[in-house]
Amino acid sequence: MSVYKNTYRAYKGPLTPLRLRVYVLARYGFAEAWSSKITVALFTLSLLPFLVFLIIIYLANNPAAQLLIFKGSTRALAIDANFFLKILQIQSWFALALASWVAPRLISFDLADNALPILLSHPISRLGYLFGKFVALFTSISAVTWIPCLALFAYQCYSSQQPWAAANISIAAGLFAGAVIWITFLSILGLALSSWVKWRVVATGTIFASVFVPAGVGAIVSAVLRTKWGLLLNLPVMMTVLWQRLLGVPESYTRAGSTLPTGAIAAMLMLACLLCAAMLNARIRAREVVRG
Repeated sequence: MSVYKNTYRAYKGPLTPLRLRVYVLARYGFAEAWSSKITVALFTLSLLPFLVFLIIIYLANNPAAQLLIFKGSTRALAIDANFFLKILQIQSWFALALASWVAPRLISFDLADNALPILLSHPISRLGYLFGKFVALFTSISAVTWIPCLALFAYQCYSSQQPWAAANISIAAGLFAGAVIWITFLSILGLALSSWVKWRVVATGTIFASVFVPAGVGAIVSAVLRTKWGLLLNLPVMMTVLWQRLLGVPESYTRAGSTLPTGAIAAMLMLACLLCAAMLNARIRAREVVRG
């Protein structure tokens, strides 16, 4: 049949509610992130420490294993706040690697293909577009941070022969809060830097550099000026101090010279998030101005 003989009519099917349309972007962003074999490989690699810690918890709560391997010593494997701090630290490094790979796939492809004008011409705002991408990245990173951490906490509660959960519920709260703060910051940072770099590989390197280069500068400032405030540029140290306080780890586990006020750490993280928000506001536009 010829085209002019067809009768076209408006779509009368069900419409997605306006408040839920951002989750369409989140769903497709999540599918795009996990369509890469490298994403799956990083996730699989992150399960190796999880399995190791799972075995350690089993051995620590098994009387036969303690008798045969540790000669009945109860101090050989102490399942306490410091133990879960190590878990959170290791999983957080995997979160950084995963965010550095996934974030550019969510933003850089849209910018490289000039897809933003088409996407923003639909009934979705710039904030909705960014929120959809944020949800996809946040969910992806959650799979390697607070979910395995709380799974290990739940297994410890199940395996312990003593009423362990009620006395250590603050550890679970600290794990969740610390992981959420970290992955929220990584998500905002990853999206902001990816929006300014169209090349995916370069964007991945930029995200890594944004964490380690200021850390080196902060170490130099602290050494030259003999002050602790240079550590406010050292993101790994700041997060370690914050995680220790959230989990209630004794101060003896704190690195020397890293006794930073919690308020200063929170202010530095907020300042970095505001800077990332300004970068996203300047870059995510429905049109692109090319100056000749």
